Amino acid sequence: MNDRLITTTDREEQLSRIYVDAVAAAAGYVVAKQDFDRDGVDVQIRAGAPMRPSLDVQLKATINLGRPNGGVFRYALKRRNYDFLREQTLVPRILVVLDLPRDEVQWLTITPTELILRRCAYWTSLLGAPETENAGTVTIPISHQNRFDIEGLRRLMDLARVGTPI
Repeated sequence: MNDRLITTTDREEQLSRIYVDAVAAAAGYVVAKQDFDRDGVDVQIRAGAPMRPSLDVQLKATINLGRPNGGVFRYALKRRNYDFLREQTLVPRILVVLDLPRDEVQWLTITPTELILRRCAYWTSLLGAPETENAGTVTIPISHQNRFDIEGLRRLMDLARVGTPI
């Protein structure tokens, strides 16, 4: 019996939110969910201490990220999201892409001793990226070194704190 109410794509999106929530919580930050995605922002992450920095985040998840080629993943992003993410804004914007296994059964495992969400997410900034003539999608590079983890998020917040473009 299939009693699911949400699609595979919906589940991928929810897991990307859970991933970001977990990383932000471990870093000691707050995540605010955006009720309406009107400008390409799914969540905002906020930190404390001096300047109270924030990051606006567009979330994606995929089973097709593959292996990095030359240290870079290639990801096809909708043109609408590309345009939003390349704009200069007061609050820095990043794209976070969760890399999920192809086999959905492997995405999440729960035991009495562990909660395992397989694979990890990577981030990129498209600030200042060039305009494109592409109508549907734009293939963007994401460095395999830009892992969205606790330390990576803290580094991003430090850049936001001092106003360094990300």
